[in-house]
Amino acid sequence: MKKRGNNLMKDLAIIAFSVIIAVLIVKTGALKAILISTQEMRFVGSFVAGMFFVSIFSAAPATVVLAEIAQSNSVFWVAFFGGIGALVGDLIIFRFIKDRLAEDFLQLIKKTKSERLVSIFRLKLFKWLVPFFGALIVASPLPDELGLAMMGLSKMKTSLFIPLSFFLNSLGILIIGIIAKAAF
Repeated sequence: MKKRGNNLMKDLAIIAFSVIIAVLIVKTGALKAILISTQEMRFVGSFVAGMFFVSIFSAAPATVVLAEIAQSNSVFWVAFFGGIGALVGDLIIFRFIKDRLAEDFLQLIKKTKSERLVSIFRLKLFKWLVPFFGALIVASPLPDELGLAMMGLSKMKTSLFIPLSFFLNSLGILIIGIIAKAAF
C-alpha cells in the first residue's frame, strides 16, 4: 500500500512540474517563438501547433498559428497535420492519465470506503457516459486535459482513443481554419 502512496505523490509532483514548465514557456514567449519559427514550414508548423493545441496553457497561441497557416494553405491539410500533432499531444497525456493517475484515483476512492461512491463508478451507464462526455470536451474549445482524464478513468482502449482523438482534433482545427479563411 505504501507503493501506491508513493506513486500518487510522484504523479502529483510530475503534474506540478509540468504545469510550472508550461507556464514558464508561455510567459517567456518561447512557445510563440517556436510556433512562429515553424509556421513557414506549413505542414511542420501545423503539426507542431497541433501538439500545443491540446493543452490549456498553450491552446490560445496554437490556435492563432493554426488560423494563420490555414489562411494561406489548404485548410484540409492544415487540419490533417494539425490533427496528427494534436493526437501526439493527446496520446502523451492520455497514456499518463490512463496508466498511472486512473489507478491512483481509483485507489483513493476505495480508501474512502464509501460504498455509494464506489458503486457509482461500477454502473454501466457511468462506463459509457464518462468517455462520451470526455470526447465532447476534446472536440470542444475546452481544455483537452479534462476530457482525456475522463477517457482515461473510463479505461478507454488506446486503439479506440487514437482515431477518436485524431478525428475530433482535426475537426476542431478544420473549423478554426474555415473561420479564419472566411474572416480574412
